[in-house]
Amino acid sequence: MSQALVHGILMGSVYGLIALGLTLIFGIMKVINFGHGSFLMIAMFLSYFGITSLGLHPYVSLLIVVPAMFLIGYGVNKFLVQPVLNKEADVREPVGALLLTASVSIVLDNGILATFGGDYRTIKTSFSDATVTFLGVTNGLSRVYAFVLCIIVTAIFYWIMNKTEIGRQIRAVGQDRNAAKLMGINIGKTFNIAFGMGMALLGTAGVALLPFNQLYPTIGGLFGTTAFVTVVLGGLGSIPGAIIGGLLIGIVESVATLYVAQTLAPAFVLFGFLLFLTIRPSGLFGSPHDW
Repeated sequence: MSQALVHGILMGSVYGLIALGLTLIFGIMKVINFGHGSFLMIAMFLSYFGITSLGLHPYVSLLIVVPAMFLIGYGVNKFLVQPVLNKEADVREPVGALLLTASVSIVLDNGILATFGGDYRTIKTSFSDATVTFLGVTNGLSRVYAFVLCIIVTAIFYWIMNKTEIGRQIRAVGQDRNAAKLMGINIGKTFNIAFGMGMALLGTAGVALLPFNQLYPTIGGLFGTTAFVTVVLGGLGSIPGAIIGGLLIGIVESVATLYVAQTLAPAFVLFGFLLFLTIRPSGLFGSPHDW
């Protein structure tokens, strides 16, 4: 049991980081990014080619992946999402942005599939087969590194959001965009930065995942679904909820493999998630009066 718990915490930290980018975008822009999983796949491919073509260490590829994902997110929001939101500013039930991000997901998945094929790819590192044992519990060193990376990045993210001017502006726009605009904050630019930051967090998660996961064009569907479940479980727009929700899902998924087949573990998680929603539809930290 202790082995499963530790494994769940390590994997849950990555789930939490993936969900952190998604909940940031939703919390600030009130837009659900249905292409989140596909962008994760793009980040993993960027890291993969940085490692295989440039000979970079997996974590050194962060220096390429994180800025690239920020720029991709900034551009996607500025040139694709924001124009749709502007046209739907007076629409009671705006769905254009949701359909747009879903379309971007389809384009990305099939574009990568057509360009690079559907082969499964893996990377081999000096720590790929290494393990570490602590208090009688053994886990892969790559998962431990991923956990440490996720903790560091999450701490940096919290510092940015709470101690920097851009962080305060993002939080102000998320709380009341009209009041923020009256205070001189550029709403459009803030949206672009928030979307870019969400993609940068996703890029970090992609780098963390690659050393112990296979890479293929449709991998985003698996982690994208988990991210949505995590965000709803934690509460839409709640940053602490995304982190705690990710840890809970990782633990439940890992412990479930002790009692059911590994292929059934995700179904076990989803069933438990549905039961939880019947008790608390707003999630762990969501407010039933937000929407």
